[in-house]
Amino acid sequence: MKLAEQKAKAVAKGAVPLTAEEARRYLTEIPQWSLEDRTIAREFSFRDFQHAMGFVNRVAGIASTQDHHPDIFISYNKVRLALTTHKIGGLSLNDFIVAAKIDLVADQQRSERAA
Repeated sequence: MKLAEQKAKAVAKGAVPLTAEEARRYLTEIPQWSLEDRTIAREFSFRDFQHAMGFVNRVAGIASTQDHHPDIFISYNKVRLALTTHKIGGLSLNDFIVAAKIDLVADQQRSERAA
């Protein structure tokens, strides 16, 4: 099943983070994200601040639904998102699931702009 079709699940405190090899395997499904130590990150660019904030609000909806929240950095028309599972001090499957769902929203927002 594709990452975007899965639902994030609670991670037990003390669970083992993904290995670098496992993370790289999941990264193949979300190639625009980069692996940065114990985090995956991606930067998005928008036409203006309003579109950037619209995207951030949609990301917040995903985060609430999945109960897994990215770190969000906003600079006018740029949004940088970073995902990690703080509870275990590294990456879990949840980070990749949420990233894949965010990619779908980014693609949808791009399509809406083009229409």
